[in-house]
Amino acid sequence: MATASGIEPLGDPREVIAAEAEKSDIYQRTWGLAARVDSTVTFEEYVHWAKIERAEENEANRVYKEMQGPTSIKTLIKGRFSKGIHHEEKKRREAALAAARGNIEGSTDSDKDKNDAAVVPAEVRDGVVSEEEWRTASRALRTASWGTMFYLITTDILGWSTTPFVFASVGYGPGIALYLIFGICAAFSGWILWKVFLGLDSSRYPLLSYGDTFFRVYGKKSRHFINITQSLQQFMTVSVLILACGQTIAQLANDSICFIACMIIFMVVGMLLGMIRSLQRLGWLANASVWMNVVCFMIIMVACANYGIDFDAVFRSTLLKAPPGPIRTFAGPPPDEFMQQATGFAGQFNGINSMVYSYGGALLFVAFLAEMRHPWDFWKGMLCAQSFICVVYIFFGAFVYGHYGQYAISNIGNAIQPLRLQQVNNILSLITAFVACLLYFNIGMKTVYIEVCQEVFRWPEITSKKGKLLWYALGPIYWIVAFIVAAAVPNLNGISGLVGALLILNFTYTFPAILYIGYRCQVDSALPGEGFDPYTGVTTRHDGGVKRWMRGYMVNWHVNSINVVYFLGGLVCSGMGTWAAIEGLIQVFGPGGTVATSFGCASPV
Repeated sequence: MATASGIEPLGDPREVIAAEAEKSDIYQRTWGLAARVDSTVTFEEYVHWAKIERAEENEANRVYKEMQGPTSIKTLIKGRFSKGIHHEEKKRREAALAAARGNIEGSTDSDKDKNDAAVVPAEVRDGVVSEEEWRTASRALRTASWGTMFYLITTDILGWSTTPFVFASVGYGPGIALYLIFGICAAFSGWILWKVFLGLDSSRYPLLSYGDTFFRVYGKKSRHFINITQSLQQFMTVSVLILACGQTIAQLANDSICFIACMIIFMVVGMLLGMIRSLQRLGWLANASVWMNVVCFMIIMVACANYGIDFDAVFRSTLLKAPPGPIRTFAGPPPDEFMQQATGFAGQFNGINSMVYSYGGALLFVAFLAEMRHPWDFWKGMLCAQSFICVVYIFFGAFVYGHYGQYAISNIGNAIQPLRLQQVNNILSLITAFVACLLYFNIGMKTVYIEVCQEVFRWPEITSKKGKLLWYALGPIYWIVAFIVAAAVPNLNGISGLVGALLILNFTYTFPAILYIGYRCQVDSALPGEGFDPYTGVTTRHDGGVKRWMRGYMVNWHVNSINVVYFLGGLVCSGMGTWAAIEGLIQVFGPGGTVATSFGCASPV
């Protein structure tokens, strides 16, 4: 995932696709209706409508390409700098939205009440919107190309600041090899989500979130589990950002302010600005944060190549002790005396945890796919993005490690010299991290409210008056609890490693594997004469239970077996990573550890 101090968001990608979409009433209505789950719709019905959707998308894409004409350098440059979609395409989009919106607004109050409790297809069946109008309006909102996917995925995932710490933990050889392996695995997980999306998404039943895929394959309980763990991950991300920004503020203040007070300052400001419920209002700031991160990237490379190291920041946040020795780099795993977070295998695996954090981003892939005009092309953007990200990680990590050696800490911006350059970098990092924190808070709160409170505990709609009041009441509580977690564990390496191993790793590697096993088993278990009949609305199955699942498994047993191994490998890495993060925290806060203590005044940098 992309913050300037460890998780590195360059601005949340959902803001990019939400900024324009939030202007549309029909989009908000689609999201609200699709967020509800209709347990009566069968897996076969989802597959049936998805096949029709893909065929129609292919035809629409053919027509679109004919209208565009042959691709040339001129058209590519024009497309990059144009203000939006072509005029005719825009006219068709606005006409489709106006037709659908007009029909919805022209319905009676009783119709609206009935539709508010339905899923998307009910809008069509009840005659409020015709099937053709709904399909046209839904597609009109999907305008992103695979080039846009490259930007969104890169923005979502790219988090370069922890890469030197990874090399300092495992050495040059394992660092390069593991970045390549984890990058390939992350791309494979993206491929899985892409295949599942193509097989289950349609205008009638759109897939909009990671949890929706699990609901259609494994049922309602699995969706609740995914949504709750997703909420926990986003909450922990806010905690890590509070800790990182507290460290930055403390260093800017030259330790003249108590460290806990620095985190409270950030929490209060975030609490006040967190009242903004629309991401659209933060759009310009999120885009600016992208370029600020580019400047930070360049500052760090210039500083490490030409100036010394701020050893005080290193000794406060790691197990390394003064006086500083000569800078050492290693081809393989460093000896224990050069480890920052923990000794032995635990220290090496803490570096791998940070690597997992760097590739975390699959959680938003389904939301990205839902915005594509032609989802078949998603793999192009994803492959280009993952390749670019991998190259950046290896280059930056190896470059900084080559200059800083064992002193290449995870919050690398706090260790650069001279002081003025460090201050400029810290100010920019603070702004970008603050934007990221607001965005993750906004998305995290909405996930908690809509997917957990509203769906599980039947709270009022978030757009209702009561829902708005609950949002304003829960926001401060969310920030306070996140602050308590950060203050209780004031070690950036440890807490980010724990979040990476326990949550991000599973969302990126483990969960996609088990999702694809279930999807393939259900698709491949179909017998002749089975399936969904769109005329009667009846799904026919000749058997069920374990027998059906085993039959589906054996059809593509080699693919399913690979995913079983992939799933088990993800669980093992998660378990080992969690152990390593906890072991590292024990050593850091034990005798001879850092100066930081829970709810203490001493700054850990």
